[in-house]
Amino acid sequence: MALTKRQKQVLDFIAEFVEKHEYSPSYDEIAKGMNLASLATVHKHISALDAKQYLTRGANQSRSIELGAKYGRARQQRREEVPLAGRIAAGAPVEADEQRRTLKFSDFTGNAETFALEVRGDSMIGDHICDGDFVLLEKTAEARDGEIVAALVEGYETTLKRFYRDAEGNVRLQPSNPEMDPIVARLEDVQIQGRLLAVLRKYR
Repeated sequence: MALTKRQKQVLDFIAEFVEKHEYSPSYDEIAKGMNLASLATVHKHISALDAKQYLTRGANQSRSIELGAKYGRARQQRREEVPLAGRIAAGAPVEADEQRRTLKFSDFTGNAETFALEVRGDSMIGDHICDGDFVLLEKTAEARDGEIVAALVEGYETTLKRFYRDAEGNVRLQPSNPEMDPIVARLEDVQIQGRLLAVLRKYR
């Protein structure tokens, strides 16, 4: 059940108070901190948040409010999202997206089969994957022709390349750098470890 705007404000006030003081606020402190008219108004909001499982409270106890698991899940989800403000062109400017959307990193990080590697070298610069970038990959032992994969070759060399099979049963791991030669190996000597999902680059 969704929170009203005021309920969210009360919940955020409680969370910030607990983070700062390491104990929960009293009803009087909530009322004063949020300029609420009366303790009855505080009680109404607390009861609603309790019913929606965003917090729990002890009966007839001072400072008995505790943040619930549902609040923790919602907060974690917010940490894994950034606003998606629209599209941007490399040439003429474009308008920002008026819709309130978010890019969810949990689509990647929430999957136990996702792992990251730091890129070393310039073999994939044609695919805009540069030295020092981080790549997110999905664990898999299978790949389709043309997919970018992390592959273990002959048990000792791990490399990020485009994967291709040939008619003779060999595998070609193709760099996207014209100055580098592909790696050709027998299919049984190549172990696919992951399929590329995303590329992350830090500029500072």
